[in-house]
Amino acid sequence: MFKMTLSKGISLHAWFWKWHVIAGLISLPFMFLLAVTGTIYLFKDNVNENLYADTLFVKHSFERQHLSLSQQLQFAREASDKSIESVTIPQDREQATEVKIAGKGRAGNNLYIDPYTGEVTGIIQQQQTLMHTIRKLHGELLLGKTGTLVVELVASWFIVLIITGLYIWWPPKGSGIGGLFTVRTNRGRRLFWRDMHAVVGFWLSAFMLVILAGGMPWTEVFGDQLKWVQKQTNSGYPAHWRNSKGLESSSDQEGNQKVLDIDAIAEISQRFELSGEVTIALPQSPSGVYRVSNRAFLLEEQQVIHIDQYSGLVIKSLNWDEVGVLMDLRQVFMRLHQGEYGKVNWVVLLVVAVLFTLTTAAGLVSYALRKPEGSLGIPKVPARFRVDKLLFIGIITLGVTFPLFGISILLLFLSGLVKLSFKQVLGNL
Repeated sequence: MFKMTLSKGISLHAWFWKWHVIAGLISLPFMFLLAVTGTIYLFKDNVNENLYADTLFVKHSFERQHLSLSQQLQFAREASDKSIESVTIPQDREQATEVKIAGKGRAGNNLYIDPYTGEVTGIIQQQQTLMHTIRKLHGELLLGKTGTLVVELVASWFIVLIITGLYIWWPPKGSGIGGLFTVRTNRGRRLFWRDMHAVVGFWLSAFMLVILAGGMPWTEVFGDQLKWVQKQTNSGYPAHWRNSKGLESSSDQEGNQKVLDIDAIAEISQRFELSGEVTIALPQSPSGVYRVSNRAFLLEEQQVIHIDQYSGLVIKSLNWDEVGVLMDLRQVFMRLHQGEYGKVNWVVLLVVAVLFTLTTAAGLVSYALRKPEGSLGIPKVPARFRVDKLLFIGIITLGVTFPLFGISILLLFLSGLVKLSFKQVLGNL
């Protein structure tokens, strides 16, 4: 019979400890790699600004005036035979103007123009940069879709690792909370490393769950599942937030209307007082529209404006209030995951990554000291132990929320049944 209790008994503690060890063996080696690559990626702006300083920045007395955007765009067209997709306006006088030209996938190629002379300072192929490689290693282990699935499976098991670890380390009733702060230094090496792993891990758990929440939307199965939920609940981006598909510019029957240049579009967009980095996407056909968007520090300051390329009329404007709640939360956690909410966010991620590396190393040392020679050292569960109803519901919920975890649990269960049946057969021989 199922029971509705999770009181901290010996059998339940052993069950959680068993799955904590299993989750650790599955996830920690990979999570260590993700922590290292994630830490390196935190420095992407610093690395890019140093590696590509001559391309990204210009050096002048700044007494001269900027060339117009249309003049800069003309220089870009002369320098590249590929179609130009968008122009990002420099935010300060030392920045080169970024012009995105057609490339494979979302990581296109960026051509940079000196806004004072029109000279091309360089072209950066995003897929060939060091930071792009680090990001691919972090997100998919450089294995494409297969790697993405592995990372998702590992992240799912890491959530189990955190949950089981919190239960194991939570002080029993009446024992006080001293164990949440204390690392025993006089009880031998194994207990020292165990306490180091447990205490640091306990205080990192909330931060790690937030970081995981920010990374999961990029995964293959869970990410697609989240997109489906957003679509069904109308809680994602509104139509035309990310592209202008379905919107058209007006023209006369003979097609004699003159296309407005990018300077006119920039002037029209000024009345929306866009903050942060402003990008103007160009029409890609005679019926296409200009799309103006900004990437601001605060999500609520972001807008998207679609402008008729002939008349200059605003066909559609959108602000962040029209974005659904799930997409809003998703973007908040994704930005937290990448350290985009200022220096404090960046420093917290760096500290968490360093401490996570410490607690991972401590856990592995403790495990190695405890593990019997020639065995994986997975804790045994009492033969009479049965998963209670609340625990069963929790496992099912995790399995549905994170499908790859659910599939892996099912496979482990089936392999256990096969192993048990095999032993029974041998016993009857």
